[in-house]
Amino acid sequence: MFDTLRARLTLWYSVVLALLLLLFSLTGYFLFSRAAIHRTDADLAELASSFLVTFQDELKDPDKPGGLQAAARQAMLEHHVRGDVLLLVDAAGKIASSSADLVPSSAPANSTASRVLASRGFQRFLAEASQSDRTYQTIAGEKGGFRAYATRFSAAGQTWGLVILRSLHPQQEMLEQIRVAFAWLIPLGVLLAGCGGYFLGRRSLAPVAAMGQQAERIGAANLHERLVVRNANDELGRLAQTFNELLDRLDRSFERQRRFISDASHELRTPVSILRGEAEVALSQPSRSPEEYRESLAVLHEEAQRLARIVEDLFTLTRADAGEYQLAQRDFYLDELAADCVRATRALAQAKNITLAAVTMEEMPVRADEDLLRRMILNLLDNAIKYTPAGGNVAVTCGSVPEGYELSVTDSGPGIPAEMQSRVFERFFRADRARSRSGADGGAGLGLAIARWIAEAHLGRIELVRSDPTGSRFTVRIPASSEGSPFPGAPR
Repeated sequence: MFDTLRARLTLWYSVVLALLLLLFSLTGYFLFSRAAIHRTDADLAELASSFLVTFQDELKDPDKPGGLQAAARQAMLEHHVRGDVLLLVDAAGKIASSSADLVPSSAPANSTASRVLASRGFQRFLAEASQSDRTYQTIAGEKGGFRAYATRFSAAGQTWGLVILRSLHPQQEMLEQIRVAFAWLIPLGVLLAGCGGYFLGRRSLAPVAAMGQQAERIGAANLHERLVVRNANDELGRLAQTFNELLDRLDRSFERQRRFISDASHELRTPVSILRGEAEVALSQPSRSPEEYRESLAVLHEEAQRLARIVEDLFTLTRADAGEYQLAQRDFYLDELAADCVRATRALAQAKNITLAAVTMEEMPVRADEDLLRRMILNLLDNAIKYTPAGGNVAVTCGSVPEGYELSVTDSGPGIPAEMQSRVFERFFRADRARSRSGADGGAGLGLAIARWIAEAHLGRIELVRSDPTGSRFTVRIPASSEGSPFPGAPR
């Protein structure tokens, strides 16, 4: 029953509201009851004061004989209120005069007052009143009992006590009506509030249910679809936007994966087709000359090497994506490594009559994976030599920067079109026909992608700083130590 969020919210809301209403009702009932008692006490004190004034006036009036009893009777007649009992008590606690004698003995109030006057509670009250000038007390009895007030005064040379009893029956009836009203209104209010809360919860959470239904329909085939954002400023709108951003990242990731698989299949198909075709040609004739066999074997060997390089690069990137490639950290000098890479590629540069130079400003001790950095520098040099025309220049520059070291490879090639410069580090990307896989120098378009991963694995970065008709310049910045790499495998 309470499996849904709106049902649980309604339950908690109803419970909290019921507790608050109950607390409010109890507090209000208690305060109202105390206020009623205080008001009764004030009325009794005011009535006693007025009675004493009248009583003293009656005693002083020479035209009204009868003494104290007559004065008390007359004052009681003037101040008698239905439900009140006025008593004149002497110092010994004996009742000298009572307003109950002014009404017929058969009256219900008279009989109730008589039973109260005879009770032990009233006697204890008289005993306490004899010790104090002013006393208030509630005396238990029928129909809510009585509220008693007593005060002492002097008259005719003696000390007397005035006791006033007021029936609490009307007050108890009013409190009973309040209790009945609370007993009906609280459950009814909680019920109405619960129904309203459930309706509002259902309406408020309707966008969540709609988003859930939309999310269930989104899969790999329709990953381009997005959730509807009704209000971008509320919590649900921000949730939908966050989910849409997640879908954007997943869509880009799936697109890169599809493109990677497609490009990898295309790159692998070409050398495999050449290998198969050349083998079929070699096997199609019963006998061929040794020169023809050597030519076929040379083609097979070249394509096998190309296929091996592509498979090795793909395996490297796959391990990097999975975070399984661990850096083999050791201490060496980056300037010496750059010089070694320049010497290793000098033969390639001389074959194209390209001037290859290395400029090192200082010693550059570094702690990193030497093999990976060597591969990164060789990839950059191979890329620069490959796309620099004969008679051009390629230069490697090393130096220190605030965040570590900077290594730049500059060529004098034709440059990369401006609209394609942002994609040069994508896998299998080639800007034009010059960067094709044709010929012995052809590549698969993985060199720069691997170089970027190597730089990022060392907490560095690689950038295409400049590319125009005068040439291109790639810059790598890495820290002096990459020991703190949070993930030495996966590239971003």
